[in-house]
Amino acid sequence: MLQAVIFDMDGVICHTNPFHSIAFQQFFAKRNLNPSEAEYAAHMYGKNNGYILSHFLGRKIEGEELAQLEDEKEGLFREIYKSEVNAIDGFMGFFDLLKKEGLATAVATSAPRANLDLIIGTLKIGGQMQSQLASEDVSKHKPDPEVYLKTAAKLGVDPENCVVFEDSYSGASAGLNAGMKVVGVLSSHTEDELPACDLYIKNYEGLVLDQLRNLF
Repeated sequence: MLQAVIFDMDGVICHTNPFHSIAFQQFFAKRNLNPSEAEYAAHMYGKNNGYILSHFLGRKIEGEELAQLEDEKEGLFREIYKSEVNAIDGFMGFFDLLKKEGLATAVATSAPRANLDLIIGTLKIGGQMQSQLASEDVSKHKPDPEVYLKTAAKLGVDPENCVVFEDSYSGASAGLNAGMKVVGVLSSHTEDELPACDLYIKNYEGLVLDQLRNLF
């Protein structure tokens, strides 16, 4: 039975990937690196910063160095994106629908807390989210289900009564690994590039609650 809806953030609530690309381009250009769009698609979208930085810099980035480099790159992103925050088509109307129906809602992202605060704060929906978890709140990143299991516990809802909206392979896998229903948002990947989800949408236009309830 549908009791809670949990959203990833990047590529699910907002189309942030193009702006993350710009931020990474600026970050890597300072280091005389110029990854291609194909490389970003393969090694950035849906990945955590530890993986991304280690891959492109060609060595293991962790600990204090990771914290410093992540802070630099995410600061670039927030500066670029703060005047561009805009929800994916139909999201705000769909979110209003969920709240009118009394469903619990949450955000569970691999992005830093400062990014979550910028986006959720600008859209003014934080007060209606019963849980907001970011990268600082977990020790294991997606595809590990930790962020989704922690969210369900915080909401007081069993994982099997939750629907997750995800746009990446690792994120959708995390939702499935948590035992939740997963809706694949095709904002940056095709169906073939995601694990087998319970439903796929391009955006939220025309999405009705019965489509979610019918997954149970």
